[in-house]
Amino acid sequence: MKIRIAASSLLSLFLFAILAVPGFAQQSTATAPSSTSTSTAVIEPLPPPTPTDFWDGDDPNLVNLVTHPFASKKYVQRMTRPIKDRLNELDEITASDATTIKDIDARSQHGIQLASEKSSLADQHASDAATKAQIAQTTATQASTNVSTAEQMVGNLDQYKAGAQTEILFRSGQSALSKQAKDALDEMAASLKDQRSYIIEVRGYSSGRADAATAASQKMADSVVRYLVLNHQIPVYRIYVMSLGNTPVEGTGAKRVSGGRVEINVMKNDLVSAAK
Repeated sequence: MKIRIAASSLLSLFLFAILAVPGFAQQSTATAPSSTSTSTAVIEPLPPPTPTDFWDGDDPNLVNLVTHPFASKKYVQRMTRPIKDRLNELDEITASDATTIKDIDARSQHGIQLASEKSSLADQHASDAATKAQIAQTTATQASTNVSTAEQMVGNLDQYKAGAQTEILFRSGQSALSKQAKDALDEMAASLKDQRSYIIEVRGYSSGRADAATAASQKMADSVVRYLVLNHQIPVYRIYVMSLGNTPVEGTGAKRVSGGRVEINVMKNDLVSAAK
């Protein structure tokens, strides 16, 4: 028993010696420079590293955040507020971009609709213009045809051919129409009813000399014209009167008329009638 106690005491002294020697050596080293020389600088020991953040060497994750001994609600809120602010800022930017995109899309759709409407309106105007051009072309063609027809009619205006001829005889010095003369005029006018493109040539002859014969022939011709206009409604513009006095009658050589005589010639233009 005594031997065990002695061994334990020796072991304790040995351990004390081992621990005391480094401390004594460190103390001697720390005090030696100050005693031997004042010019040598004092070397301070390196300070232990201090934590520079909240984690204090912990891995920054959710588990350490929750289990950290200093993690409180206010601290967590204070630390996460910048993240929330950034997220809110990103949400605002996203909402603003969405609004801008929606506005651009709406304006684009509106522009496309306006362009489509203008395109449709332009197509309609083009169609109307084409229709008007076609109508104008048709009208021009018709006008050209009408002009050609008119030119043909104008060219045929003087193409009159002699038709029926009626002769009215008067006694010397008289200009009144006899019953026989009226019957002849009625028969001639009946054939002209509802007719177009004709003219009536009235030529009066009278015996006598110079102006007296011309005046007498004029009176007889006027009697014929008056009867045709008043009794048969023949237009005056279709009647052409010539007072020839004592001019020799055509086809009789130098023979002059005795008494009074009126020749009525109906001239027709069949070409103009056919063109109409």
